Amino acid sequence: MLMSAALAGCAAILPQSPNAIYDLTAPEGFTSPAARSVQILIPVPATIKALDTERIAARPAPGEYAYLPNAVWSDQLPRLLQTRLMQTFQNSGKVRAAALPGQGVLIDYQVVLDVRAFELAGNGAMAEFAVKLMDDRNGRVVASRVIREFVELQALDTATIVTGLDQAMDAAYLEIVTWSLQRL
Repeated sequence: MLMSAALAGCAAILPQSPNAIYDLTAPEGFTSPAARSVQILIPVPATIKALDTERIAARPAPGEYAYLPNAVWSDQLPRLLQTRLMQTFQNSGKVRAAALPGQGVLIDYQVVLDVRAFELAGNGAMAEFAVKLMDDRNGRVVASRVIREFVELQALDTATIVTGLDQAMDAAYLEIVTWSLQRL
């Protein structure tokens, strides 16, 4: 009986399998500036440890993180955001190539992303990124800015939260691509 209680206690502290795995989509349909004959590298975004996970974050109060129960992203959040930003540049049709590190592409510029927020915040989905456009030949930052998108949610169930985060990311990424192309 003592052994059963000990095993039950261990099971309670082991991570639970998620009931759902969620993904993000890269936006399409651009009306951005003219095409540029450049090749862009998208490094893994920097973020704090609380967001460097596959768990879906929420901010129940300023200075506090929590995670949505039984739900995860399809990859670690920084890698997922990196891949979707590369795909957004590719979907634009406005660059010669957009690639990830290690893909063997000779790079003209890097789009460096810092994830400041990507979470449920109050009654909405928050995506906030600091973005730098860097000349890969000399390491100089061509331009930088902060982009913040907030999507108000009508409900706070997991599917609605994830849809709101995807919409916030899409809006931010469309702005990042348009802004970057205007500066190249």
